[in-house]
Amino acid sequence: MVDHYAYRVLWSQEDGEFVGMCVEFPSLSHLASDPVAALVGIRSLISTVVADMRKTGESIPEPLASHTYSGKFVTRVPPELHRRLVIEAAEEGVSLNRLVATRLAVAPTTLTTASGKSRQLVAVS
Repeated sequence: MVDHYAYRVLWSQEDGEFVGMCVEFPSLSHLASDPVAALVGIRSLISTVVADMRKTGESIPEPLASHTYSGKFVTRVPPELHRRLVIEAAEEGVSLNRLVATRLAVAPTTLTTASGKSRQLVAVS
């Protein structure tokens, strides 16, 4: 099960190191000087935490990869953005849905967190 969690390795400008993270355990991370060590470190940490949670009978987060997804979600955007996207879709000769799905599918090179911090995306597994 530990292998099925969503891991990320990003460069942390503020730490000057790579940071390994796990989406299902947002409070945990592992810093290392290279991306492979950051990934190995966070996976080891998660393995230890999950083993401890099992021993104490705590509820263990289900991996996001194990969920079933419908492929639909609704989001609200400002009217100005909605208008701009409709125009761009029309100019490209595609539906608004196709335009947005394509844009969402393009992997960013930089991740901006909800707190406004930017982190360089270096590896995804």
